[in-house]
Amino acid sequence: MKRLFDIVLSALALVVLSPVIAAVALLIRLKLGSPVLFRQIRPGRGERLFTLLKFRSMRDANDAAGVPLPDGERMTPFGSFLRSSSLDELPSLWNVLKGEMSLVGPRPLLVEYLERYDAEQRRRHDVRPGVTGWAQVNGRNNISWERKFELDVWYVDHQSFWLDLKILALTVKKVLARSDIVKEGLPTTDDFMGSGTGT
Repeated sequence: MKRLFDIVLSALALVVLSPVIAAVALLIRLKLGSPVLFRQIRPGRGERLFTLLKFRSMRDANDAAGVPLPDGERMTPFGSFLRSSSLDELPSLWNVLKGEMSLVGPRPLLVEYLERYDAEQRRRHDVRPGVTGWAQVNGRNNISWERKFELDVWYVDHQSFWLDLKILALTVKKVLARSDIVKEGLPTTDDFMGSGTGT
């Protein structure tokens, strides 16, 4: 049921939101240049690798040595809006439709973090990664990474169709309220995920 739900809802969302997706893509092209999409390899279910798709949210800017400047110097107000509104996540619906992700599940993090997980934390890869998840609706960027991993594993043990519906509803509420975006002193989810590189 979960996979069927993912296929139907992601396909419907891609069709219904196509004007929004096209408009955001055009604005990114005009304001940030190309490429419009940000692509990065992430571990999915069973730690199998896939290419995550997101909208680019940072401008290209390098120092004299050709090294990308810090995220704060490359982020624009427009890029911040894309992230805080979660519009940058819309291309990930294609990952859901392809079966690489689910609408709900632990967020896919960087490949290089795999070696840092203990056995319990690695269990987050027992399910498909999600566009949103239990950790995202229980603090998002206002909780520690250790707590996020605990919530991810809790979801793996308690996942159900009704829990997914609850998480999706809470996600819509939080996105509209733009709550739990960032807490001073903690990196954002995007910073941890590494989307500052090339977005």
